[in-house]
Amino acid sequence: MSGRSCTEVTDALSGPQVRRLLSQGELSLFGQIPSASNLTLVCEATLGEQSTRCVYKPVRGETPLWDFPDGTLAGREVAARLIDAALGWDLIPETVLRAEGPPGAELGPGMLQLWIDQPEAPAGREPVEIVPADDVPEGYVPILRAHDDDGSVVALAHATDERLHRLAVLDAVLNNADRKGGHILVDADGRLFGIDHGLTLHTEPKLRTILWGWAGDPANESVRADLAALGERLSPGSDLTGELCELVSEEELAALRRRVAALADGGALPRPPHQRAIPWPPF
Repeated sequence: MSGRSCTEVTDALSGPQVRRLLSQGELSLFGQIPSASNLTLVCEATLGEQSTRCVYKPVRGETPLWDFPDGTLAGREVAARLIDAALGWDLIPETVLRAEGPPGAELGPGMLQLWIDQPEAPAGREPVEIVPADDVPEGYVPILRAHDDDGSVVALAHATDERLHRLAVLDAVLNNADRKGGHILVDADGRLFGIDHGLTLHTEPKLRTILWGWAGDPANESVRADLAALGERLSPGSDLTGELCELVSEEELAALRRRVAALADGGALPRPPHQRAIPWPPF
C-alpha cells in the first residue's frame, strides 16, 4: 500500500473499482463491533495494490426476528443499496453479497459494505442531536422531548438539509424499521451516509425512524422526479427488478413499487403511526 492508509486508497478509486474490490478482494479480519445487534466484523479487502476497510455481516450471525424471515437481512442490505444507487443518491455505502467471509472465520455468506471513516472531532453539529428543549439550533426540527438525568427538559432534533431529507424519503421508500441516530454517519468531507438496512422492504408498514421532520409533507420536486425514474426502472423484466428478485420476495417488490409510485405522485411522507414510531434507544 506504499504507506497510504485504507481511506486514502479508497478515495482514489471509482465506484466500479470499489464494487470490484468488495466483490473479489481477499479479506482479512480486523476485529468485531461488539455493540451491534447482529454479528458485525471489520475487515480489509485487498485486490492487487488496492485495499479498503469494510464491514462483513454473515447470515449465520443474524439474530432471529419474529417479523422478518430468518437469513434475509444481508440480502435486504444489498437490495437497499441497489435501490439507492438506482435513485442516484449514493446515501448508502457500496454493499455486495459475498459467498465467504475472511479465511479462518468459516461464517459463510454475508454482506460486505464499504467502511465510512468519521472524524474524531466533527467540524460542525451532528445530523441528529440531543439539545436543551428551549435551545433547538436553527435549521433543526425537534422530534421528541424527554427529561435528562438532572430533570432538565431536552429535545431530540435533526437537521433539515437536503441530503438528510433524501435519507428520510429513502427510508420511507425502503420501509426502514430501524433508523437510529447512530445509523447516520458523516465522513471527513462532511458527506452524509445511512447504514444498517437489514430491517427494510417488509410488505407491512414498519417505518420506525428519528427522521420524522418531514412527516405529512410531500417530497420536493427533484426528489419526486428521481422517484418517478426509479418507478420506471422497477418495471417487470428490467435489470434492476431481476437483481432485486434475487434478494427479496415478489410481494415485497410489489409493496416497494407501491411506495415509490405514491411518493412520486406527490403523496405525503408517512406520519408516525403510534408511540413506538421511534427506535429505542434512538442512538
